[in-house]
Amino acid sequence: MSTHACSPAGVALLSLTLLGIAGCATTPPPSEQMAVARTAVADAVSAGAADYASVDLRSAQDELDRANTAMGARDYDRAQRLAESAEADANLAATRARSAKAQRAVAEVKESIRVLREELARASR
Repeated sequence: MSTHACSPAGVALLSLTLLGIAGCATTPPPSEQMAVARTAVADAVSAGAADYASVDLRSAQDELDRANTAMGARDYDRAQRLAESAEADANLAATRARSAKAQRAVAEVKESIRVLREELARASR
């Protein structure tokens, strides 16, 4: 039976081994979250966010750019957080754009109804 496992040298060797293992257990690249964020930004653009929610869209694009920079620097935790934030802002931008378009469509329909009512009122005189 060896007694050097509990000696200071054995403890130091065990500590170094554990540190080496912990160093290998780093956060993996958030490739999937980056793809989801890119898709969300593209969806916001196609929803018309540039016209109806430009501040939210710009925020999403900036966060996605910073996430890409963090990925390049291998700061995967930061990249993950920024990509999640970009996705949330892009979803907000898309929702605001779709809502604004729907409100505009409702206003147009109401205006058409008003004009038709006026025409019917004139025709019935």
